[in-house]
Amino acid sequence: MNFQISRRNALLALAAGRWLSAQEKEGDKAQDKPFSADVSVVNVLTTVRDKKGAIVRDLTKDDFSIEEDSRPQTIRYFAKESNLPLTLGLEVDTSGSMRRVIDQERSASYKFLDQVLREDKDQAFLIHFDAEVELLQDLTGSRKLLQSALNQLDVAAPRQLNRRSPGDPGQPRQRGGTSLYDAVLLASDEIMKKQTGRKALIVLSDGVDNASRVTMSDAIASAQRADTAVYTVLFADEQGPPMGGFGGRGMGRRGGMGRPPMQNRPDGKKIMERLAKETGGGFFEGSKKQTMEEIYREIQEELRNQYSLGYTPDKNTGPGYRKIQVAVKQKGLVVQARDGYYATK
Repeated sequence: MNFQISRRNALLALAAGRWLSAQEKEGDKAQDKPFSADVSVVNVLTTVRDKKGAIVRDLTKDDFSIEEDSRPQTIRYFAKESNLPLTLGLEVDTSGSMRRVIDQERSASYKFLDQVLREDKDQAFLIHFDAEVELLQDLTGSRKLLQSALNQLDVAAPRQLNRRSPGDPGQPRQRGGTSLYDAVLLASDEIMKKQTGRKALIVLSDGVDNASRVTMSDAIASAQRADTAVYTVLFADEQGPPMGGFGGRGMGRRGGMGRPPMQNRPDGKKIMERLAKETGGGFFEGSKKQTMEEIYREIQEELRNQYSLGYTPDKNTGPGYRKIQVAVKQKGLVVQARDGYYATK
């Protein structure tokens, strides 16, 4: 895979096209069964914290239990994953609502990648998104290349593009829109799905999507089927316009050239929390009390201190989504793991 920066939207067109084609063939069933795979062993990366939020590192296999669709499963594989190779994706919101915070995002992201990446083991890629999605740097272990890509981050000007929005031929698309769900799906389907081992996607955004061609459920399903944990960082500009203030296609709302819609505006925090929870990642909120550097330190600690639980699921349970519930026997501990996966049998 060799994406070129000049091929803007190639990633979006490919994945979105495949997705829409599948929907046309399957109709309403596409949303119920967005992924099919023959699964023989299910691996679940798990983080455990105490009541104070500190990571618990001394648990054994006997301390855990797993249920699939409310049926107890036997844990056949157990390991403390602190040194395995890591595939890391960084997705940065560059829509107009992020104008005042982009420099902070860029600086903190470089420090994080510099600290967490081991050039001989780990790889990372960088995507930015506004009304469109662009891969700035494909998978690499080079800090130099990643720094160069971060230097290219720039907030999109709230101007109109010549290209018109699909399904809305009369309205030119606003570049200030936000394609959050598209970005998550593209990273999962086109990059993460092809990788093995530990995988994490970090998304910096205010959480308001008004330009994607796919839904939030589609984005979550794509991350689940790629076995990728999504860590979301709510990083809104407190001095800027209300979230969703730059217009765009989508969500049934009218774009507004600086007049943000005040009704039916999505709650960015709830969106970011759901993306993290259902994929087994974590949600963070940037503020004066918790800086980006502090958030990145927490994510780094978590990525280096996870338990890997593996089991062989029951046979002949049928295709579709399977719910996973991981628990620990010790009271007072909080378990963080993905909610489930999709299978064919």
